[in-house]
Amino acid sequence: MHYIGIDLGGTNVAAGLVDKEGKLLGEASIPTPQGAGAVADAIVQAAQKVAENAGIAMTEVESVGLAVPGTFDPKMGLVYRAVNLGLENVPLGSMVGQRLDLPVVLENDANAAALGEFVAGAGRGHSSLVAVTLGTGVGAGAILDGKLYVGFNYAALEAGHMVIRRGGRQCNCGRKGCWEAYASATGLIASTKEAMARHPESALWEMAPSFDKVTGKTPFDAAQAGDRVAKNVVDEYVEDLACGLINLINILQPEIITVSGGVSKQGEALLAPVQAILDREEMTRSTANRTQIQVAQLGSEAGTIGAALVPLYR
Repeated sequence: MHYIGIDLGGTNVAAGLVDKEGKLLGEASIPTPQGAGAVADAIVQAAQKVAENAGIAMTEVESVGLAVPGTFDPKMGLVYRAVNLGLENVPLGSMVGQRLDLPVVLENDANAAALGEFVAGAGRGHSSLVAVTLGTGVGAGAILDGKLYVGFNYAALEAGHMVIRRGGRQCNCGRKGCWEAYASATGLIASTKEAMARHPESALWEMAPSFDKVTGKTPFDAAQAGDRVAKNVVDEYVEDLACGLINLINILQPEIITVSGGVSKQGEALLAPVQAILDREEMTRSTANRTQIQVAQLGSEAGTIGAALVPLYR
């Protein structure tokens, strides 16, 4: 059996064709257009292209999974709102299904990435995993007891919007002090700029001579060069990241939590101090069986692999 997964991004429609074990047999990508009909046509084009690249006939494909960056109803195949794609109240599932004559399932993009990592990445051989993505926001998805956990309304694991600092930074969700406001790459950049404004003498200004040059890598580079202000930014970021991870561990106790996104490229410079905080504060810190924290293995392939396999794990 073969399955196609589509990761529907604001820039590209990425497609992957996999077998039931999650082995990636082919890939394809085309630019993302605007408008419902154009997006549906692009998904169809990407699906046909990936099957051709893999040398698989479309008649050998069981289903197509769509990883959607927005709100949706999977039972109806309806995308309520995907701002970056210009979609609102669009029956994308049926539009694509009719064009391809295949079953189409929709899933949240963070959930799809988590499933991909579970089946074909760091989660292989385990029964539970939580995947955390540190990007513009903080996304998360969970597989518990071998099944994708989505909640009764398919909106579970909005972990970025648990509050870690009551009354803190304003978050786009409407709350204040969300994990996302501090632990995302956006939050790290905001913290770096705040530190730079307070400390014009900091070496941060050498790494980024203007605010528009600041990235998530800037404070790590400056801290490694010995700048005290940058080290404080990194230390605070690590504390905030660890706070949310501990919350997830204490509530869900997954075997593995994977961390992905640009900030995760810091590797042990990020994970080692995070682990030290977990060893100090996590409820299960004294037990033999503890959640492992790892950098995700699949990168951008996680979304397409996971989207393809959603029908087998939901």
